[in-house]
Amino acid sequence: MTRLLIRPGAIGDVILSLPALEAAKAEYTEVWAPRVTLPLIRFAEKKLALADTGLDLVGVVDGIRAPLLDTFDSIYSWYGANRPEFREAVRDLPFKFFPALPPPEGFPRIPVPPAPREDFAVIHPFASSPAKRWPMENFRAVAETLAMPVRWCAGPEEPLDCAVRFDDLYELAGWLSRARVYIGNDSGISHLAAAVGTPVVAIFMTTDPQIWAPRGNRVAVLNNPSAATVLQAVQRLVD
Repeated sequence: MTRLLIRPGAIGDVILSLPALEAAKAEYTEVWAPRVTLPLIRFAEKKLALADTGLDLVGVVDGIRAPLLDTFDSIYSWYGANRPEFREAVRDLPFKFFPALPPPEGFPRIPVPPAPREDFAVIHPFASSPAKRWPMENFRAVAETLAMPVRWCAGPEEPLDCAVRFDDLYELAGWLSRARVYIGNDSGISHLAAAVGTPVVAIFMTTDPQIWAPRGNRVAVLNNPSAATVLQAVQRLVD
C-alpha cells in the first residue's frame, strides 16, 4: 500500500496534525507539506515541499494534473477540502479529504536526540501576526524577573538583537528540548517546544486556545496575562 499525505498550513497547523499523519502511515508513505516543516516529519519514506509539486495549479489551469498523483493507492489530503474545483479535478483519484482544523485529540511528539535539561529559559516573542503578540515590554519584564538565564529566540526574518536563530526547525527542536521552560505567543515555535516535551507557557491574545493551543502535559495557556501571572505559571511548571 502506497499512501500520500498532503498537509498544508502554518508550522503549528502541521505540528498539531502530526499524530493523525503518523497514524495514517502505510507500507510506503510520502508526505507533501510546506518546505519549512519537512524536517519535523520523521516517519515518512519521502517528503516533498508543496511548492514543488504543482498541486496549486490542479483545478485552476485546464489540463494540469500534479505529477505522481496517479501512482498512489491512497491519498489523504488536508488540502483542497473546501475547493470544489480541486475536488472535481481529482474525483477519479483515491482521495480522502480532512478538515483544515486540527483533530481534537492527540499530543504531538517530535523525537529528538536525548540531551539533559539546562538551566535556561527560552523566550520567543513573535507570532505570525501582530494581533497575536503579547507586548515586547511584557516579555522583557518577565525576562528581568526570572530566576534563571534567558535566551531569546527568533526566526531568520524576525528582528531581535542577540537572538538564537536556526534555519532548520528540527535543529531548533533539539535546542528547545534542553530548555528548562519556554515562554511564547500563539506561534508555531510554541507548538514545537511543547512537542519536544519542554514546559511551555503559551500566551494567547486573539485566537481560540480551545482549538489552537499547544498540547502536552506541561503546557500552561494564558489569555493576555500580566507579567506576574506569567511568572507564576513558570514557577508552577519548573517546581
